[in-house]
Amino acid sequence: MIRTALHRFALPALLTLLSACSVLPQAKPVRVFLLPGAPVAPSTTPSTQGDLALRVHTPQASRMLASPRIAVVPQGHQLSAYQGARWADPAPQLLRDRLIEALRASGRLASVSSDDSNLQADLELIGDLRAFQSVYQDGTPQVLIRLDATLVDSASRRGLASRHFEIRQPSTDAQLESVVEAFGQASDELSRQLLAWMLAQQTGDR
Repeated sequence: MIRTALHRFALPALLTLLSACSVLPQAKPVRVFLLPGAPVAPSTTPSTQGDLALRVHTPQASRMLASPRIAVVPQGHQLSAYQGARWADPAPQLLRDRLIEALRASGRLASVSSDDSNLQADLELIGDLRAFQSVYQDGTPQVLIRLDATLVDSASRRGLASRHFEIRQPSTDAQLESVVEAFGQASDELSRQLLAWMLAQQTGDR
């Protein structure tokens, strides 16, 4: 009798629960973005530093910046993230891969590897990613990238040179797609400036 009564009450309760679940709103799909960039053409300039091998390390970053979230400062000092969107990889890895792509295309180094590999390297590029976010000013977003870079001699572990880079790239509008394009443009500009700085270290123009 008790078991029959339990079954009698359990079935309607289960049906009610299932019907409630069916009307719950579906979660919106998360959009995943690659870091866009202009095509990198191989350099046609004769190489003068073809005997050097470089290893590029993934920059250190805060917990927020070290995630795949697309960071934004909507006002003041409030660090947030765009809802329903993320990068394909954590931001420091995206930036590292963009730098490697540009350095390889320059043709000025014998090889360029990442810290994921164990390839021999004469020099190492390490850094701290201080900012990789969009910042709103007067209602318009602009991308801000700050990187503290250090060039290290692999054999002696001696720091050869350091520099602070800051790139600001306005977005054409407040749409997320436009902001992502601005991230790519800012990353390309950082790559150009960092390459010029590294080459200057080799020529003694510091």
